[in-house]
Amino acid sequence: MKVLLVEDDASLREGMSDIISEVAEVRSAGLVDSALVALRQERFELVLTDLHIAGTGQGGRSILEAARRQLQPVVIVSAATEEDIQRALRPLEPDAILAKPFQLEEMMALVERFLALRGDLERLSQERPPESGWVQEAAGVHVQRQPEATPEQARTWIRMEPGASYAWSHHRGRAGALVVEGALEVDGERQPVPHYLFLSASQPQAARTEKGCLVLSLGLKG
Repeated sequence: MKVLLVEDDASLREGMSDIISEVAEVRSAGLVDSALVALRQERFELVLTDLHIAGTGQGGRSILEAARRQLQPVVIVSAATEEDIQRALRPLEPDAILAKPFQLEEMMALVERFLALRGDLERLSQERPPESGWVQEAAGVHVQRQPEATPEQARTWIRMEPGASYAWSHHRGRAGALVVEGALEVDGERQPVPHYLFLSASQPQAARTEKGCLVLSLGLKG
């Protein structure tokens, strides 16, 4: 699993990278430009970025916009108040906020929360859904929900027939999705198997499939 860390304080970036590297592969960047290049080259289970980063663009906002287009989750790190962060990013919303100063335990708990979502999806996807229990939600789209201990962790299977489209809004809150069979196209980007993507809560995602697909979705804990 991979984490993109964007922080222009070299000593802080190195310290954070060393800790996160204990649980994931880390690619770090100290400039907005470098972070945008990384997002074009690789996919990450989490993007962790300071709100104010040197370089062209609008700092953490530019990184959030780029990551959101590629359906990757973003944690904003900042000493600003939550209201100021929301004002700076509006209408976009980060998937979580890590307030400075923070304890390393806080940072790691947040990182592990996003990594666990990917791991849970991979584990649960090994069990294919039963043949019964499907409910049609749209033309060519059938959904099956398998409740877990908490509502946000309910497994949701989505089977889409060739040519079907779907407004991806079945989870309240943020969710990860794993393409198990076929290929899914979200907001114009084709996501082939096996592909992991993160869906934010800000607005329904427009999804379609040309040849059909099976997708497993799971809400983010907490």
